[in-house]
Amino acid sequence: MSGHPFYKNTGFVNELSRRSFLLKAGLITTGIFLGGCIRKLHPKAAYKNIKGSIKGPNAKAGHILRDKVPLPAPTGTREVKTLIIGGGISGLSAARWLKKQGHDDFELLELEDHVGGNSHSGKNNVSAYPLGAHYITIVNNEDTVLTGFLQDCGVITGFENKLPVYNEYYLCFDPEERLLINGQWQEGIVPDFGLSTADKAQVKHFFALVDQLKKAKGDDGKYAFDIPIDDSSADDKYRALDRISFKEYLHQQQFTSVYLLWYLNYCCKDDYGQKTDKISAWAGIHYFASRRGKAANAENNAVLTWPEGNGWLTKKLAAEVSEHVHKGQMCYSISYNQQGKVVAGIYDVTRGITSTIVADNVIMATPQFVNQRLFKDRIYRNLDYSSLNYSPWFIANITVSRLPQAKGAGLCWDNVGYDTPSVGYVNAGQQTVKVTDEKKVLTWYLPLCDHEPRVARIAAYSRTYEQWMDIMMPELEYMHPGITDVVENVECWVWGHGMIYPAVNYIWGANRLAAQEPVKNNLFFAHTDISGISIFEEAFHQGVRAASQVLAIYEKQPNT
Repeated sequence: MSGHPFYKNTGFVNELSRRSFLLKAGLITTGIFLGGCIRKLHPKAAYKNIKGSIKGPNAKAGHILRDKVPLPAPTGTREVKTLIIGGGISGLSAARWLKKQGHDDFELLELEDHVGGNSHSGKNNVSAYPLGAHYITIVNNEDTVLTGFLQDCGVITGFENKLPVYNEYYLCFDPEERLLINGQWQEGIVPDFGLSTADKAQVKHFFALVDQLKKAKGDDGKYAFDIPIDDSSADDKYRALDRISFKEYLHQQQFTSVYLLWYLNYCCKDDYGQKTDKISAWAGIHYFASRRGKAANAENNAVLTWPEGNGWLTKKLAAEVSEHVHKGQMCYSISYNQQGKVVAGIYDVTRGITSTIVADNVIMATPQFVNQRLFKDRIYRNLDYSSLNYSPWFIANITVSRLPQAKGAGLCWDNVGYDTPSVGYVNAGQQTVKVTDEKKVLTWYLPLCDHEPRVARIAAYSRTYEQWMDIMMPELEYMHPGITDVVENVECWVWGHGMIYPAVNYIWGANRLAAQEPVKNNLFFAHTDISGISIFEEAFHQGVRAASQVLAIYEKQPNT
């Protein structure tokens, strides 16, 4: 893992080898801080009966892009009306929208042997499980484009009194969430057990403020916080919040409860992969104030989830366009020919051959740090690539023969330990209706946000399986004493660039707008990093937006 594609010759390492740098920085030691102390680790022998591995996105292809590895000469050229690069949610959404509008002359190329991006999933003989995003909430009712998709795939089964009826099998089963706090599991993740009257008053005050902001509208009549975010109000009274950190905003509002501040920090880590000091106040509030979905058969903002997480939605999107999808295909260059068409160099990862695709239009459903490596000299964008920030993540799917319990509320879908490094784990089998034995798969999420992202990535790709276990198992032992003895398998997954995070002044700054701008009106962009918030709804709408830009061209050329 020491040779990850994007982190060779990273200037600040200089004379130190990668490993010695990390050791001196204390990033790959075998200790872990938990609750203010170093917990005693299990000896390595404790892991001898645990099977597992470390996986992640295709590193070989990353090496090719980073090191500009010479590739064989193209074996052929073909033409297509529209080419989509990238098979994450935004790329699949763009493909689906083209298809629904009757535009069939397109291809979607995906580097990996699977589609879905960070909504990827896996499975074993116990359960399917997520390897990234694992839920959405019920949708804002006015978002008819997204509710239409949910109707198409059976998530919304009908309407009663104009409110959608959601499939009961996909609404998160009870019990939904719990928090280990002050020695006991409480119901719900908002801290409550053991809090003082003053702490509880601050928690209540914060959610009263959220209720106000959820209803707030700007002077243009739009909601201050909406999904997709580009539907939000342009009123600078609210957009100014993007120019300060969420931490600073909370300080200005005089929120001081350590329990409340922990909870808000947890929420930012959970949705953005970073803490409140790195996230803009606008984004921090958006997490709470942007969702107003109502249903005929569920509470407001109820959770929709599946054993494989958003991998289920990936499959539904992909099924509609499967004949257009080509996997294992890496785009390594984008340029223009003399006729003004877009020329894409394509490398077949499995066969080791290259080809050329000439397209009238291209949708880049890829992150901007990848685009920067693909675009040739004559493609200019008024974009500062270096100011886009991506959060690295570590995810582990842990198969246990049984789950040791502790005092308080029993196992839920979402399970979190107060003041622990991770954001907890989800029970992948929560939505399983069949009766099974005690075996379970727990999907554990660790945002790598204690250091600058570039450093955290280097450390992540340098750690061994045993070092990841040394980071993870003390926390799980704290949550479930004795769990090490019943762990059978740990499947590790490292996302070096797991998601964009909405840093201060990004969402409403000039750089995000520049990232959305087409090039020569035939090179378009669709990815959550041009939203600033990496959630399914944003990826879905970015795909629709880019596909609509392509379709607008053909509407002006009815005979083509």
